[in-house]
Amino acid sequence: MKTKAAILWEVNTPWSVEEIELDPPKPGEVLVKIAASGMCHSDEHLMTGDLPFALPIIGGHEGAGVVQEVGEGVSWLAPGDHVVFGFIPSCGRCPSCSTGHSNLCDLGALMGLGRQIDGTARHHAKGTDLGLMCMLGTFAHHTVVNEASCIKIDKDVPLDRACLLGCGVVTGWGSAVYAAEVKPGDTVAVVGVGGIGANAIQGAKLAGAKRVIAIDPVEFKREKAMEFGATHTFSSMEEALPGIQELTWGTMANKVIMTMGVGSGEVIGSAMALAAKRGRVVVTNIHPALEYSASMSLLDLTLMEKQLVGSLFGSGNPRADIPKLIGLYREGQLDLDGLVTTEYTLDGVNDGYDAMRAGTNLRGVMKYD
Repeated sequence: MKTKAAILWEVNTPWSVEEIELDPPKPGEVLVKIAASGMCHSDEHLMTGDLPFALPIIGGHEGAGVVQEVGEGVSWLAPGDHVVFGFIPSCGRCPSCSTGHSNLCDLGALMGLGRQIDGTARHHAKGTDLGLMCMLGTFAHHTVVNEASCIKIDKDVPLDRACLLGCGVVTGWGSAVYAAEVKPGDTVAVVGVGGIGANAIQGAKLAGAKRVIAIDPVEFKREKAMEFGATHTFSSMEEALPGIQELTWGTMANKVIMTMGVGSGEVIGSAMALAAKRGRVVVTNIHPALEYSASMSLLDLTLMEKQLVGSLFGSGNPRADIPKLIGLYREGQLDLDGLVTTEYTLDGVNDGYDAMRAGTNLRGVMKYD
């Protein structure tokens, strides 16, 4: 079939929206008509080359839609089912999945290649096979994905909000609840208030944090942070340091969650300085692939028993956590509506990323017919 998609042909060039050829699903695969896609910063990392995935590639990894056709052997999905895509597939059988860490599924090792699990492509344009961001390619009206990337949801959930659960919401919420292990009464600092940081704030609040301190240079984002549950805001870690000292009588933050647009090893020391004795710094944001060093006091790490940990997909289990978060949304305990700053069509993909770079979008969402 023919459909439309946003393709990145070369790094540091705009997304090109054009017609593509889409093959039918093969065994274990699903054809989905996508209803909406979130515009995550990670797709910007494709454009800048910080994520060196194979090009050309269809962007998008935060999507939801309706199943149109299933391939041979797919028994648990049928045409008409509503699904959210998990940006990391979950096979349910590898050591990580079987021990409750499906965010680290072995199939995730194939994401950089951008093809189907069997190594071939279903998406083509100009006589060329196209890769898929996270094996999904949600910047398109239709896509073919492996069943391992699909999480079935109830049909009454709005797909233009459910799409956010495919990456940013689970990643941010889980960074606080699972990776940071926020406890009631904790002081939590969240560095960077975008689509992920806003949900780290919501997760910390739901986990019972006494103080949630949002740090971002953009005033609009600091204002939004208060709507999501932040109790205090600062424009930089340098400004936050004396502020947190005063708020905590010198004990500092129990948990620091790094959700900046692009991470930098040069600021890890500043993050560690915000942490209390036995405090934990969670690094969720993406760092450039070729960055191999970080600046920090290793003496402070040892003498104060501080922890520095990484977190992927919120250190969660999407098949369990996405339905859980939908339940919180239904009960009014998780705000998905407030995350969406502006809605676009597929043709507006470059406008959405211009707004993200300018700091005027918390999360853009593309809605398709």
